Amino acid sequence: MILLDHRVTEQVSTRRLRVVKYRGTAHGTNEYPFLIDEQGFSVLPITSNGLDHLASEERISTGIPRLDAMLGGGGLYRGSSVLVSGTAGTGKSSLAAHFAKESCVRGERCLYFAFEESESQIVRNMASIGVDLRPWIKKDLLRFVAGRPTALGLEMHLALMHRRIRQFQPRMVIVDPISNLASAGILRDATTMLTRLIDFLKTEQITGVLTSLTGGGEQKEETEVGISSLIDSWLLLRTIELGGERNRGLYVIKSRGMAHSNQIREFMLTPRGINLLDVYVGLEGVLTGSMRAAQAARERAAEAERIRQADARRRSSARRRSALEAQIAALRAELEGEEALGHDEASEEAARLAQQRDDREGMARRRRADVVKEAPTNGRGSARTGARS
Repeated sequence: MILLDHRVTEQVSTRRLRVVKYRGTAHGTNEYPFLIDEQGFSVLPITSNGLDHLASEERISTGIPRLDAMLGGGGLYRGSSVLVSGTAGTGKSSLAAHFAKESCVRGERCLYFAFEESESQIVRNMASIGVDLRPWIKKDLLRFVAGRPTALGLEMHLALMHRRIRQFQPRMVIVDPISNLASAGILRDATTMLTRLIDFLKTEQITGVLTSLTGGGEQKEETEVGISSLIDSWLLLRTIELGGERNRGLYVIKSRGMAHSNQIREFMLTPRGINLLDVYVGLEGVLTGSMRAAQAARERAAEAERIRQADARRRSSARRRSALEAQIAALRAELEGEEALGHDEASEEAARLAQQRDDREGMARRRRADVVKEAPTNGRGSARTGARS
């Protein structure tokens, strides 16, 4: 016996099917949502796919090199689940668009479920930050499914998501944002629906990227639908108010299976895409925006002053070296002059002695005297040689 009925939750109707009895078999006893459309009659099991899926070792890039570096240097694991959460205006959809574009760059299909903006609006907005999605839509590598969460019940949303995924066969699925699904039913049902979606994506080895709006001004490390414990990698975007400015920051709250960065990066949306900058951490705390730029300018000025002082010391040392080398050269020249003078005086003295000896010998010859020769000493005195007059 099969029982068909309608269930209305928050004024949203969902068709459900339940097998009341089926003799001779162990049949499912739960209620299952089903669809009736142009493709016929389809039933979606509501039970989760379990935890028997395989975990891939392959790493894929996020499209942002510095974010890849924060995620252990290799990006995300294929088939993992990624949560991007933050308050309004922090850049969640911009980050998701980078993921989508990078998937298409790899030649892989990406399916984008949008619950806040139309396809045209997303394409226009992303073009303003240098992310052009139109070529990938034309190549049918990127496909959008846009609609309001309140148009269908949660079970119908899940059924349609399953169908779209099986038809398109993407390698990445983006749901932006999951927090809006709570408006299609009660919070507990939204959590259950997302749990089943995540399990389905993991079973199919599809990387899932989910964005979540954090309500209020608080920087919560939790999600409105309570699925943070199911997520493999969690990126938190937040606003940093300092010096009369609101700037964006990015944290990696967790990333299972990899050594990830524990630092905060300033998250900037530029005409050339997302850029992650190092923040300045000093005595005044974390500085971003113009305060970081001012501090960087002060540091550059201090560095330039240190370089100038070092250059002045180098020039002073060079001048002292030149003076010392000149002094040494003068002393060396003086010493060489003295040595040359001593050599000349020694030569002159030797010449004078030789001339004096020649003069004595000449005088002795004129006097017809015997030549007096010097005899070597014998150790007991000098030997004398005389001449008779």
